[in-house]
Amino acid sequence: MPAFRTIGLVVNPLAGMGGRVGLKGTDDLADRARALGAEPLAPTRAAEALAPLAGHGLRFVTAAGEMGAAPLAAAGIADCDCVYEPASPSTAADTRAACRAFLDAGVDLVLFCGGDGTARDVADAIGTAVPVLGIPAGVKMYSSVFALDPGSVSRVLLADGPARLADAEVIDVDEEAYRANDFRTVLHAIVRTPAAPGLVQAAKQVFEEADEDRARAAIGAFIADAMRPGVLYVLGPGTTTGAVAERLSVKGTLLGFDAVLDGRLIGRDLAEKDLLALLEDGHEARLVLSVIGAQGFVLGRGTQVCTPTVIRLIGPDRLIVLGTPGKLARTPRLHVDTGDPDLDQSFGPYLRVVTGYGTAQRKRIGTDTFV
Repeated sequence: MPAFRTIGLVVNPLAGMGGRVGLKGTDDLADRARALGAEPLAPTRAAEALAPLAGHGLRFVTAAGEMGAAPLAAAGIADCDCVYEPASPSTAADTRAACRAFLDAGVDLVLFCGGDGTARDVADAIGTAVPVLGIPAGVKMYSSVFALDPGSVSRVLLADGPARLADAEVIDVDEEAYRANDFRTVLHAIVRTPAAPGLVQAAKQVFEEADEDRARAAIGAFIADAMRPGVLYVLGPGTTTGAVAERLSVKGTLLGFDAVLDGRLIGRDLAEKDLLALLEDGHEARLVLSVIGAQGFVLGRGTQVCTPTVIRLIGPDRLIVLGTPGKLARTPRLHVDTGDPDLDQSFGPYLRVVTGYGTAQRKRIGTDTFV
């Protein structure tokens, strides 16, 4: 029998809206995201995670509307107790208030859908009173409280036997600095989360040793030297992909997506619509991404600009993954979470990761489908 029988569900309907339009987050920018054409993603991600939980006798306590009741209904779960009525539009204060109402209702676990900002609000309200688990729906998710993808949520919550819990870090990212190409994180809180290795992500780790710098430089030199004339290269965020731009002597964005053609920067800090415009004529392209240290994510954390449509236009087989040997040694598996499960499966059981000048490792993607 599952350990968690009464679950409090809270959904941040605005989470992740800024990703596709290149805002690198949605905190305080929901109106701007909408003006750029963004649409809510979190309710759909929540329903996807909840659907496998229907019919298992779990009791759900939630907030009204899109903050919980609507995604539950979309997942086929009509039997729930609404214990909180949020404002319209809802705010972070509603998330905190809903979580406090869940505690009063005696929940065994709080399940939330959002990103690091939502995790921060949940932690402020819950502390370590009950465990928490996140459905990933934000732009940047560096906290170690998130399931790897929506499909992993039910596997965590429906596991038989007594609950095994672990301490988990809630990481706070400075979004204003992040948008200005400055990555700053602080430890916001420690919470409790189900101990489920391979189903719940680790916290992001940053590697700054001298050996890492040399490895990044070698990777950057190899990719830059191997670039083919007439091929469009889309460079993703991170210091390892940044080493490619440095080798080419172009000024890219540390935390955004840039486009290079014939050694020249032709697009900087691109949104989904910009990438689609570059790819609309069927231009041959490559997508260059790096591995997030310890977490192992290649797609799905800070890469929402590369939507399933963009990835299919480039071609899943034209993905170039970069990672230093030190980073890979501390990263058990790789993960992809594009938002399209069929596309995720198309990457196969392994990805080839460039680790130096002319060197590579084959690394398993962390899904059970191929194990």
